[in-house]
Amino acid sequence: MKPARLRPTDIVLLGAAGLRSRPLRVFLSALGIAIGIAAMLAVVGISTSSRAELDRTLAQLGTNLLTVAPGETLTGGDVALPEESISMIGRIAPVERVSATATLKASVYRNDHVPRGQTSSLEVMAAHADLPSTVGATIHSGSWLTPATATYPGVVLGDTAARRLDLPGVGVRVWLGGQWYTVVGVLDPVPLAPELDSAALVGWASAQSYLDFDGHPTRVYLRATESQVAAVRDVLPRTANPAEPSGVRVSRPSDALAAKQATDSALNGLLLGLGAVALVVGGVGVANTMVISVLERRGEIGLRRSLGATRRQIRGQFLAESLLLSALGGAGGTVLGSTVTGVYAYTQEWPTVVPPIAMAGGLGVTLLIGAVAGLYPAIRASRLSPTEALATP
Repeated sequence: MKPARLRPTDIVLLGAAGLRSRPLRVFLSALGIAIGIAAMLAVVGISTSSRAELDRTLAQLGTNLLTVAPGETLTGGDVALPEESISMIGRIAPVERVSATATLKASVYRNDHVPRGQTSSLEVMAAHADLPSTVGATIHSGSWLTPATATYPGVVLGDTAARRLDLPGVGVRVWLGGQWYTVVGVLDPVPLAPELDSAALVGWASAQSYLDFDGHPTRVYLRATESQVAAVRDVLPRTANPAEPSGVRVSRPSDALAAKQATDSALNGLLLGLGAVALVVGGVGVANTMVISVLERRGEIGLRRSLGATRRQIRGQFLAESLLLSALGGAGGTVLGSTVTGVYAYTQEWPTVVPPIAMAGGLGVTLLIGAVAGLYPAIRASRLSPTEALATP
């Protein structure tokens, strides 16, 4: 008599019935798979979300910002930028905006009772009025230096500087360069010019009047036409300091952000490796569960064989159990990994990006692991003869 054929739905139902009979063991095996998939998906999702945030930041701030600073000459000495370097750079045709800061030999303190050595690693800088628009800085509270406050003792603090000085807000006074300066504003963090975060910024004219500033800029910021950034970068050293072009250092801050992203990607590779290890461990758990299931259910296998079930049907039943077990872990891991990505991106105020290909790939990997892990137990179950299986206590 020809045995009845089992439809795919029948095989799936048989596999599901086998899983329902051992819920705790199934849960623990699926958990191993879920942890591996969640780890891998979270790493990919967080990395992709971080990259999306970087792209969004650069789109807002622009990648056409260049900075010019003094560097070492061939003989190892430092060369200051000329006072006229700002105006000379501004004459380059593709340069759209130019501004500058200068580091001063002065310190800033919360009040005049703080010991002189406790500077909190803060710098005092002279700044041009158009600095915020050039570097993409925004005001957190108060205002930027106006023609009045840039001439008299007024100061704008970077984000880090304001926190280290523990100031209640604008309008208070700080002890700067041996005299009182009034805080007129506080900046938000400046991604393309992080040196401003830990600085106290005073007006160019105020620095010359009260802090013995000689007028030489320490760092010049400029925005160039996007398509001409490379060309402008090449001519900046000779333009900024014709006498000592080798003593001029030119950088592109957006490159530093991209390098940081590359460093994060290297770390992500390590985390993906750890997730793969967790996935393999989960696969071993699935294989272990299926092998034990075959040993425990020899009586059931023998009964089904004596009732007419073929080796192929027995093999399909146990392979279906393994696939369902892996799919359960993969689905749980996908949900968990996506949730972790969403929560982390939300706390960082990033866009949440989970690549669909990563989700599909995660599920595909789990099914592959399920097939590999369940293949041996399924073959072993199908090879049991009815008499051998029924004779096993």
